[in-house]
Amino acid sequence: MRSLSVKILFALMLVLTGIPASGQDERPVKFSKGVEYYTASDYEGALREWLEIYDTGYRSAELAYNIGNAYFKLNNVPGAILFYERARLLKPGDSNINYNLQIARTLVVDKFEEIPELFFVRWFDFLSLLLHTNNWAVISILAFIAFLILLSVYIYSSRYKLKIISFWAAVLLLFISAFSLAFTLRNRILVYDNREAVIFAPSVNGKSSPDASGTDLFVLHEGTKVSIEDKVGEWYEVKLSDGNTGWIPVTSLTII
Repeated sequence: MRSLSVKILFALMLVLTGIPASGQDERPVKFSKGVEYYTASDYEGALREWLEIYDTGYRSAELAYNIGNAYFKLNNVPGAILFYERARLLKPGDSNINYNLQIARTLVVDKFEEIPELFFVRWFDFLSLLLHTNNWAVISILAFIAFLILLSVYIYSSRYKLKIISFWAAVLLLFISAFSLAFTLRNRILVYDNREAVIFAPSVNGKSSPDASGTDLFVLHEGTKVSIEDKVGEWYEVKLSDGNTGWIPVTSLTII
């Protein structure tokens, strides 16, 4: 498996990002300790340090990726897949993340035939994840403000050539604002309101109804990714990649 080396520059990122001053002192230190543990093959120690950073609420593709690497080294397949998936949401084009995720998926017992996703939906999701939610929102707002300015120029200018240029520029900026807003909403759904999850139970039966007496429809094993469709009490209705649905206990999975 390639690119399992930790991203040491992550410590510098913690200093440069806008986190509280107290966290700026502690988090890089904890990450550096994790690097030391990891390079010494103490993967449990590295995982402990990095999870403590993650539990503070800090999120980055690099941190999630390294946690996934530590889980993989500890032969914890569902943990590795969970954090590789979380890293991929934050940096979908990263070749190391995608490669390691594919390697981890080969260790999953369940092999379902996937229903192919429409290409424009796949590309829309990919584009929406290229920037952070707030970045897309800022672009949308700035583009809309520029649109209003150019629209005013079009309305009040007496120069024909300037009116034509301002009109088409305003139309372009309106489209940019609208698409950026759409990317903002989609990014938020994918990252913050994610409805996908990873099975953590060694095995769990998918039921026909949200109770233990329901008919067994299929068996899922740890590491399998599912989509959450509904929740009733302590049961989730999940959808498999092949389109089948069933109910499993809430405690058997972790949301990405």
